[in-house]
Amino acid sequence: MPKNDEKTIHPDESPSIEQLLRPQNFQEYVGQEKIKDHLKLIIEAAKQRHESSDHLLFYGQAGLGKTTLAYIIGQEMGVNVRSTSGPALEKPGDIAAILSNLEPNEILFIDEIHRINKLVEEIFYPAMESRKLHLVIGKGPAAKTFTLDLPPFTVVGATTKVNLLSAPLRSRFGATFRLDYYHHADIERIIKRSAKILKISVTDEAVRMLAEASRFTPRVANRLLKRARDYAQVNNAAAIDRGVVQRTLEMLEIDSQGLENADRELLTTIIDKFSGGPVGLKTLAASLNDEMETIEELYEPFLMKLGFLQRTPSGRIATAAAYEHLGLEKERKLI
Repeated sequence: MPKNDEKTIHPDESPSIEQLLRPQNFQEYVGQEKIKDHLKLIIEAAKQRHESSDHLLFYGQAGLGKTTLAYIIGQEMGVNVRSTSGPALEKPGDIAAILSNLEPNEILFIDEIHRINKLVEEIFYPAMESRKLHLVIGKGPAAKTFTLDLPPFTVVGATTKVNLLSAPLRSRFGATFRLDYYHHADIERIIKRSAKILKISVTDEAVRMLAEASRFTPRVANRLLKRARDYAQVNNAAAIDRGVVQRTLEMLEIDSQGLENADRELLTTIIDKFSGGPVGLKTLAASLNDEMETIEELYEPFLMKLGFLQRTPSGRIATAAAYEHLGLEKERKLI
């Protein structure tokens, strides 16, 4: 039996691997240097004035660190972070319950903020701007408007689709930051840091290979590192080396540039069925039996970053680099 002054830790309370790997402060957070410098300025100024910081909006592809930055801001400000998501805020009562329970200067983090219900969004405007929560109680002639004063708080929003945010909501954020894909050197630093936390040995060449296949994204880099760790453990490898990474990527059907089956299928469809393009997005989606939004938001940004795909007014075009990467004959290249 534990003593009275001892705390029994339930297995479910132990931090997950994702939590262990998540940076806790700006010193541990690798990359996005300009954004970090801007945030440090905002946070330091707010702390000196003993105020909550401006509302902040982060946007960019999934896995680039938007959620991590929200929790780092809370850590740097010394306040609690309450987390929710856009789809969870369906009714005015949902946001009212959250806002009315906020402590002074707390941070409300809303993931997928572009998916907030429009009725909820209208209640959100005065809450963000003047810290007033206007609620309507009852219906018809008996309805009454009730106004609740809110404590100072900061909304941190995250989205992959900033264009879907309404202009009134977007304008109420004091600062907006676009997270871009990471540089190769930063991804290598992230992998080395994660390997140290996980207490696994990884060679420099293996780090380089994992970084090249990571799609310039920390979340993907950590995922590949964990799979390489699994492979090394099951096969009794002393360390994650070139061979372990190579066999791990082969098992996952990921090539040296980070392309997965879906990426390669998209490129080969453009080349084989449409002579390299141009082909319209709707036609391409029908050929792949996939959603247009999935192609546009999941596959295309990475392929364009690599220079394998071009968007033109006439449609999508596979570039010469795509032909070369797929090992196709030079005479088949169109651009």
